[in-house]
Amino acid sequence: MMSPTGSNLKSNHSDECATVQPLQETQTSSIPSPTTLPISALKQPSVEGLCSKEQKRVWFADGILPNGEVADTTKLSSGSKRCSEDFSPLLPDMPLMVNTVDHAHSTPVEKPNSETEDTRNEIIQSPTSQVPPVEKLPTNTGTEGLPTSASFTLDDDVFAETEEPSGPTDVLVNSSLPVASTSDYRLLCSIDNVCNKMSLLPDDEDSLPPLLVTSGEKGSVPVVEKHPSHEQIILLLEGEGSCPVTFVLNANLLVNVKLAFYSSDKYWYFSTNGLHGLGQAEIIILLLCLPNEDTIPKDIFRLFITIYKDALKGKYIENLDSITFTESFLSSKDHGGFLFITPTFQKLDDLLLPSNPFLCGILIQKLEIPWAKVFPMRLMLRLGAEYKAYPAPLTSIRGRKPLFGDIGHTIMNLLVDLRNYQYTLHNIDQLLIHMEMGKSCIKIPRKKYSDVMKVINSSNEHVISIGASFSTEADSHLVCIQNDGVYQTQANSATGHPRKVTGASFVVFNGALKASSGFLAKSSIVEDGLMVQITPETMDGLRLALREQKDFKITCGKVDAVDMREYVDICWVDSEEKGNKGVISSVDGMSLQGFPSEKIKLEADFETDEKIVKCTEVFCFLKDQDLSISATRYQFAKEIAMACSAALCPHLKILKSSGMNKIGLRVSIDTDMVEFQAGSEGRLLPQHYLNDLDSALIPVIHGGTSNSTSLPLEIELVFFIIENLFE
Repeated sequence: MMSPTGSNLKSNHSDECATVQPLQETQTSSIPSPTTLPISALKQPSVEGLCSKEQKRVWFADGILPNGEVADTTKLSSGSKRCSEDFSPLLPDMPLMVNTVDHAHSTPVEKPNSETEDTRNEIIQSPTSQVPPVEKLPTNTGTEGLPTSASFTLDDDVFAETEEPSGPTDVLVNSSLPVASTSDYRLLCSIDNVCNKMSLLPDDEDSLPPLLVTSGEKGSVPVVEKHPSHEQIILLLEGEGSCPVTFVLNANLLVNVKLAFYSSDKYWYFSTNGLHGLGQAEIIILLLCLPNEDTIPKDIFRLFITIYKDALKGKYIENLDSITFTESFLSSKDHGGFLFITPTFQKLDDLLLPSNPFLCGILIQKLEIPWAKVFPMRLMLRLGAEYKAYPAPLTSIRGRKPLFGDIGHTIMNLLVDLRNYQYTLHNIDQLLIHMEMGKSCIKIPRKKYSDVMKVINSSNEHVISIGASFSTEADSHLVCIQNDGVYQTQANSATGHPRKVTGASFVVFNGALKASSGFLAKSSIVEDGLMVQITPETMDGLRLALREQKDFKITCGKVDAVDMREYVDICWVDSEEKGNKGVISSVDGMSLQGFPSEKIKLEADFETDEKIVKCTEVFCFLKDQDLSISATRYQFAKEIAMACSAALCPHLKILKSSGMNKIGLRVSIDTDMVEFQAGSEGRLLPQHYLNDLDSALIPVIHGGTSNSTSLPLEIELVFFIIENLFE
């Protein structure tokens, strides 16, 4: 962080806001209605349309019963037989010890799934390709996050055990904060009095982690019951109009559990709340229930603790990443791990979804691990074809047969390391391969030029191979099926739509075609990708076109068959940024969809009162001509994040107790202008916090403006207030 220096920069705070109440008085509802707010240097957007001040009634941290009656809390009776009216004032938390947990026992069962009823599979008889019209799209910058994502292994130390406390089993928590919904990050503000252990999972097979409970009364006080039983939980989950139950895995991580009927089958539905505080997408899992299963599969809780610990180390799970197991999971050694995907066309109705972004975890088998590691899109699409979902199911089935066996003979043996995982196919994000009858089009985003150059420079002179992304623009996709060790090709698509554009997972350009073959070039479908055989001269032209970022057309067919030609077009496109779907700003509720973002990793955490303020992400509002966020701008954003963290640090306790555990800071800087605003859940922070931010930010901003290469800069930083946990 830069040293404070004199500055001519001013923050245009308005004196009209002198009547603003202190933070603890103004935070009287989960999302306040518009009121007189302090104005920072950046003009305050309208906050009309936000939720009203009416407090929510909550039953098990979710709401009143659907029939409108107050929930009966006497249904919750642990071994201590304590009901809601028996709760005493604030009780001390009891120390918990973390060790190992046994696996939940269950019987493997194979159950076909049909999540998307309208899907179809077709055998591909002949290679076809086509060029759809390329529309010019507005340019946004996509940037690579500095912390890399990869496949992770479930650590042995995630198994936890708990010593039985000798005191009362129920603890009242923050009584001044109205309870939010179970998917609302502010719900974590109500449990900061629980033990600050990394894992609150008990070690014995029967015990469950603590449960977050409210009485259902308006303005009720949340209660953490430390020792709920499976019988009580099942009674609550199977009751008429039942709501999810919320477990406390640690003071920063909640898990909502519900018995859900999805595509006519009964599932355990798990949804996390709290991973965003570490910069990790939230996770949902739909696990098919076993016949007569009456205990919650606790191994899923262990998985979430592993993901939490990995995120603490900067190991984030992103779309098509995986976690693999080194031992038995869900009572089977055949379960190999989880593949995580971003839902696209799948049905999500009637599911209590976490805040965006979130991923869905799909249970995979041991024999499927190689594909999850080196070519996850093949596995994702194969799952979709098997369970009649497009592009993939969201469900997990224990004990199912693996969809791939021994590797055998596949083109992937030439492109990836399926044994030691030392190298894999170069995948370029947002690169799409579209095929129609007689034409193929490979769409390369202009902003991915540097990635293309990495592929060119690392490939040999005869072969260029590139992995593509799943295309939401295509109406179907090639799928690779392994039958008796032989790889075949199908196409999976959602019915109700004519199959015009088919996506492919990879393309290989092979420059060994001889001129004496009688062909100009050849294009064919190989497994779930496209193979293009060209002459050495055409390969030289292709490489030159890629280096110069120019379009290139390959004519396929016999030299003397003019009427039987096919075409492969390589097109550079100004692709639209489609990331951050459903993400909204904490400052004013503005949609952040389409704006690129990067994760931020500061060199040090800012901590006080056993609470940490953590900056997780920066959103960039870039100009049309900008194609990437420079290292200079990124460093400037980190300095601003450190200054803001330092300014917020003395106020962490009161901010969190008032429901402001997620804060956004939007900064606009140019050579002659500085504006900023900070808010939480759509309203600005009170005046005295903005004054502290002024004092901290102005020196840093003054130093940054001396380097014109970082300007103009318009960003939004995201901060979370979390508890400092220990093992």
